[in-house]
Amino acid sequence: MKSKRFLFLTQYYPPEPGAASLRLQAMAHQLQRHGHEVEVVTAFLHHLGAKRRGGRPGQWMFTEEVNGVPVIRTWIWAVSTGRFWFRLLNYFSFVLTSFFGLLKSRRPDYVIVESPPLFLGMTAYLYGWLKRVPYILSVSDLWPESAIALGLVKNRSLIRLTRALEHFLYRHAAYVSGVTEGICQTIRNTETINPRRVLFFPNGVDMDLFRPQEAQKELVENLGLSGKHVFLYPGTMGYAQGLEIIVDAAEMLKDYPDIVFLLVGEGPVKSSLQEDAKRRGLSNVVFEALQPVERMSAYFAMARGVVVPLRRHKLFTGARPSKVFPAWAAQVPVIFAGQGEMAMLIEEAGGGIVVPPEDGAGLAMAVEFLSRISDFEWQTMAKAGRDYVLSHYTWNRIADQWLRGLLTDG
Repeated sequence: MKSKRFLFLTQYYPPEPGAASLRLQAMAHQLQRHGHEVEVVTAFLHHLGAKRRGGRPGQWMFTEEVNGVPVIRTWIWAVSTGRFWFRLLNYFSFVLTSFFGLLKSRRPDYVIVESPPLFLGMTAYLYGWLKRVPYILSVSDLWPESAIALGLVKNRSLIRLTRALEHFLYRHAAYVSGVTEGICQTIRNTETINPRRVLFFPNGVDMDLFRPQEAQKELVENLGLSGKHVFLYPGTMGYAQGLEIIVDAAEMLKDYPDIVFLLVGEGPVKSSLQEDAKRRGLSNVVFEALQPVERMSAYFAMARGVVVPLRRHKLFTGARPSKVFPAWAAQVPVIFAGQGEMAMLIEEAGGGIVVPPEDGAGLAMAVEFLSRISDFEWQTMAKAGRDYVLSHYTWNRIADQWLRGLLTDG
């Protein structure tokens, strides 16, 4: 493909935390590596307690550069976690202001718009219609299906409208890009887009950022984890993860003084998890604040295993939690409490253990097993995970395959 100009439209972009944010940044850098131009329209920092930076007080739009990528940020109505209708207002505020950010940008060859939020696709469609620019809908989570599965959306009229919008955006997109094979297949099954126009851009990992290293003694001591087998959960503490399983497993293992669970991150269920652990009198569950991605290697380095749970639901069988890949890159085994696509990847890689979703006893058994096996057995499992991502899930490999799927016209 000859050099193109890509314009990203996303509510979340670094330094905003989250898997989608990091994946889009990796995609932007890979497009630049291939000689393409990239520009981003995104929101003021607002997610998981992030604070606005840049610009002047009262300013509703400003430009900056983030790791070599020009970024236009527009105002968004920030809202705390929870309260679904307030969240919709959060989404729609950026749907509106981002349109003016698009108008300020240079005219691209493609707009890449991230969903969720699904509603942002309307902005991409209207801009594309006005400027005669095709858009690529990048789907990291099927919406409204995931919100319905979690019980967050129950209004039938809203469900009908959002499903109609979903299919409308698929039908008018030049391409639809899915983050898992399950998402891609579901989109193909809608029959609203030519299957050849469905691309696959999965979560990957920066092998330079996440690599095997010795645990930092000072960090271990500051967290009170010296002499412990640490089982780490890193990332968003939300409804889909079903993190209650960790508290259940911790209660079953409370008589094992050398085993501790460390949860690093923020999210809507964090406070309830903390209250539950306190109510049960569990000293083997430790909570740590959200950390910059650059610091997470130090947390992986102290882990005996990384725990990655998902709720039991058919929708999540097509999920690929992104935290598995940095864990493997850091050469740490994974315990996946779930089923479907990610379970098959872990078994194929040999880099961890799979237990049923929402099964606290199964998680407790897997944790005890990983804490007791020999160093040789542990190293063999850990190295298998790193070898697997090195062969399949580096950003270079993922981007090269994705770009080959784009038409080479023009």
